[in-house]
Amino acid sequence: MKKHLIIADHSELVRRGLLSILKEFRKKFTFHEVNNSKDLLKMIKKIKEGVLIVDYTTEGFSINDLITVKNTNPKIKMLAITPYLNAQTIIEAIKSGIDSHIKKECSAKEILESVELTSKGRKFYCAGIIDQMREESIDINNIEAENFSIDKVDLSDREMQIIGQIAEGYTNAQIAAVLYISKHTVNTHRKNIMKKLGVNNTAGIVMYAVKTNLVKPYQFNFKYTE
Repeated sequence: MKKHLIIADHSELVRRGLLSILKEFRKKFTFHEVNNSKDLLKMIKKIKEGVLIVDYTTEGFSINDLITVKNTNPKIKMLAITPYLNAQTIIEAIKSGIDSHIKKECSAKEILESVELTSKGRKFYCAGIIDQMREESIDINNIEAENFSIDKVDLSDREMQIIGQIAEGYTNAQIAAVLYISKHTVNTHRKNIMKKLGVNNTAGIVMYAVKTNLVKPYQFNFKYTE
């Protein structure tokens, strides 16, 4: 019996390109295409198991979709194929349930290998991602999926403003100047935000901003400092 393979990407060009590259797998998989998270969830509920190829950075999708898929159908293996991202976003994707991760710049050979291994329950990361992790002294083998909730957090409009500005790299002083409030007030908001989100550093705030689409993962590319 064939397994299912879902290609989830807003771009028809990307979907068609992947279908062309993966044509040799047509005897193994039944192929499906979706271009938004709503249709993805409908598809996930219909099938028992398979492989999801997803760009969670493209329009119509987010990291939250990875958590939804993981919670809805744990038998689905997830392979992310995205443009260049910073290491922290990739880590968050892995924690959210991604089994394998490659970049859209990868060769057709790497794409085929990643699908083959992911479908067998193995993990695959392209050379570019492995090198990126090494540069930031991150051991990709020690990153494990976590049990995430996507329940809404009770944040004020001001706190959401500040989260967005933190995610874009603004310092407390810069945020204070933009919002016409004191640095002390910004710092108090920051502490309250971290408490509500259950995080203890700036990276956690940034990842919340990515998950809630306040910013896109490719909008920033810097190492987080406290």
